[in-house]
Amino acid sequence: MTTVTRNSPLLLVRETDGVAIDLAPLQGLWTVDQYLKLTDHTRCLVEFSHGNLEMLPMPTQRHQMILAFLYRVFFAFLHPRGGLVLFAPLRLRVGPAAFREPDLLLLLHADDPRAQNRYWFGADLVLEVVSEDDPERDTVDKVHDYAGAGIPEYWIVNPLDETITVLSLAGDGYQPRGIFRRGDQADSALLEGFSVSVDAVFDAS
Repeated sequence: MTTVTRNSPLLLVRETDGVAIDLAPLQGLWTVDQYLKLTDHTRCLVEFSHGNLEMLPMPTQRHQMILAFLYRVFFAFLHPRGGLVLFAPLRLRVGPAAFREPDLLLLLHADDPRAQNRYWFGADLVLEVVSEDDPERDTVDKVHDYAGAGIPEYWIVNPLDETITVLSLAGDGYQPRGIFRRGDQADSALLEGFSVSVDAVFDAS
């Protein structure tokens, strides 16, 4: 069955006959297995936290061009060193009952057992390109989620103010490595020798 999820109202639509199911009354009641089965059969980006589904917006062209550029840069650096870089949609488990779909996620070693076919159990670095619809999802909510999952580094690429914030895990929370602006080179504590021009990132769009 092919399904489509829509954010407002929160509907599950079966494309074969147009039957729609209102999902809103089920918020807070979804199980991990139900979430996984749902997202196995939808083309939409859907995240999950403690029984609630969160429908993500369709990416814009600018979002995708920035992401494509960053994927190429990270891949060129990490692939020759034996790492693995992938991009959304790919589910990342960040807690017993929580999944996110980072725009970009990587592992230092391609044979890391956390990389499973259906979803990943962890990552060494995640990156989000901030969406206009709800910036706090990437700049606040996911900071907590990714730190709680023990992910060593989180990049927040914000087209709204053209900044790149690099956060490094210290204990159970993140500390800012830097907030990089045009004219700067954003670099990584995790990936020794890696940096990227902020101008090049935002000019890619």
